Amino acid sequence: MKTETPPSDENKVVPTQYIYPFIIVTSLFAMWGFANDITNPLVRVFREVFLISNAQSSLVQFAFYGGYATMAIPAALVIRKLSFKWGILIGLTLYAIGALLTIPASLFTQFNIFLVSFYIITFGLAFLETTANPYILSMGSAKTATQRLNLAQAFNPMGSLTAMFIASMMILPNLEVAEFRAQDAAANPQYEEMLPSEVDGLQIQALENFSETQPEAFAEMQSHDLHIVMIPYVSIAVIVIIVLMIFIFSKLPDTGREEEPIKLGALVKHLANFHYVGGVVAQTFYVGAQIMCWTFIIHYGMTLVGLTAAEAQGYNIVAMIIFVSSRFICTFILKYLNAGLLLGLLAIGGACLVLAAIFTQGIVGLYCLVGVSACMSLMFPTIYGIALDGLTPNDAKLGSAGLIFAIVGGAIMPRIQGGMIDGDGMELFGMTLESVRVSFFLPFVCFIVIALYGFLANAIDRKERPA
Repeated sequence: MKTETPPSDENKVVPTQYIYPFIIVTSLFAMWGFANDITNPLVRVFREVFLISNAQSSLVQFAFYGGYATMAIPAALVIRKLSFKWGILIGLTLYAIGALLTIPASLFTQFNIFLVSFYIITFGLAFLETTANPYILSMGSAKTATQRLNLAQAFNPMGSLTAMFIASMMILPNLEVAEFRAQDAAANPQYEEMLPSEVDGLQIQALENFSETQPEAFAEMQSHDLHIVMIPYVSIAVIVIIVLMIFIFSKLPDTGREEEPIKLGALVKHLANFHYVGGVVAQTFYVGAQIMCWTFIIHYGMTLVGLTAAEAQGYNIVAMIIFVSSRFICTFILKYLNAGLLLGLLAIGGACLVLAAIFTQGIVGLYCLVGVSACMSLMFPTIYGIALDGLTPNDAKLGSAGLIFAIVGGAIMPRIQGGMIDGDGMELFGMTLESVRVSFFLPFVCFIVIALYGFLANAIDRKERPA
């Protein structure tokens, strides 16, 4: 049964009796942020280490975010019958198991085992997100629920930033494939007269030639680089196990448990509204846009600007710092502006910046792509809050599953964008657009869908709840 909130705490974002559980549950947001963003750079890393296509390397995201789609509904059913705490314990256990599977993946130089590892990690993350988001919403008044979730979600980028720094300082600069690129560039001064996209293609070809002419040396390089990739995953597995122990011995409030069987007709009736159904659709497109913008910023920087992988990842760090700062700012603005309206305005801003990244040459285009993160900062928790608005804690548990299932957008859309990058460029408005630029029309479409949802949700709110 949900603990009653004292009248004096009615308007507090986090009521006094929920401060400790709020803090430890919020720590989970940083932990899945770490998993998300330590994985993003691997799409490019595996492209070179395993010498596969962009579409094949994007299977990293397909496996990672596909785990959410597989486990979201089972996770919701488990926590509905048991408790939020049990959902967290199961999630942390699966997270640790998946992270530890990178050990055999590295030792046996197997791309497919890495995919299984990422898939199981997100089994755990599906439990954590399906549990933590509605749990945070339930820790206090419904009036402050969206603000409370945005506050908790603000710590998600802290984990993401940590992962990005580790990727840029410990992984990418220490890869022997990066050293191979540097040596190849030094041996071919004519590269300075070429477009970055041409140089990138020639260096991939040089790697392929190296693997054929010196297979033993290439195998040693693979082994070294995969060991570097493995280290952060083993480290986070240890941290996850420690956090698991903390939750095992912590007493957490049970803010809603369903003992009765699910009444499918009633549940569908409760969820069959524009806010929820539209929210699932919008969340699918949002997660797809976020993962595409953060994953392929490395491809953009390397192919179009001529940066190294580590340098391009540095711009991802800047994007995340902007994302974090904007999250706190936009959470404050939510006090004065309808959530749907703010969501729509931010989505229009994101769409405009993506267009600028497509049509603007050089470093300025990269700056525009970095700027998209300011607009994305509020989207996930705001869509979540709008979609679950008005639901009981028990309905929100199953409703949350649909929104976590929507993370499948991060599995499907990067795969499509990777295929577009493998394809040809195009002529548009008298400009020659490389395939990397063309691929960013996909996140542009995503932001248009999100904007429509935000503005329509705002219009419905104004009609149903006039000032």
